[in-house]
Amino acid sequence: MSRRSARSQSRPAPASSCPCGAAAPYRDCCGRLHRGEAAATTAEALMRSRFSAFSVGDADYLLRTWHPSTRPERVDLGRGTRWTRLEILETTGGSAIHTEGTVRFRAHYIDHGIPGEMEEHSRFVRHAGAWTYAGAI
Repeated sequence: MSRRSARSQSRPAPASSCPCGAAAPYRDCCGRLHRGEAAATTAEALMRSRFSAFSVGDADYLLRTWHPSTRPERVDLGRGTRWTRLEILETTGGSAIHTEGTVRFRAHYIDHGIPGEMEEHSRFVRHAGAWTYAGAI
């Protein structure tokens, strides 16, 4: 996600559904990726896990999954923004057999009480075998 502000929040309760929109609990979905117990197998899975990282305030995960050629020194997770919902609009490539892929998405948020949304068409590439976020197209 190119927008670099998100609310620093505590992690969701283990039994609550994942912020990425999956019905699975956070601990069994994106939480596994955030904890380093699993890796995203597709570009879309990485996009979903990065949205969840913004949602729960996991700046370390965002930096770990950012391609080194475009990664900032730090991610500023600003206060007052709460990421509420993710819509995947389109994907190209990005499967287990690809080395590149794109994901177009819409992320909904509430910023200081005002609802909003952002849309981005993101590029993902494999780096050292793992999917990484390379930036907006």
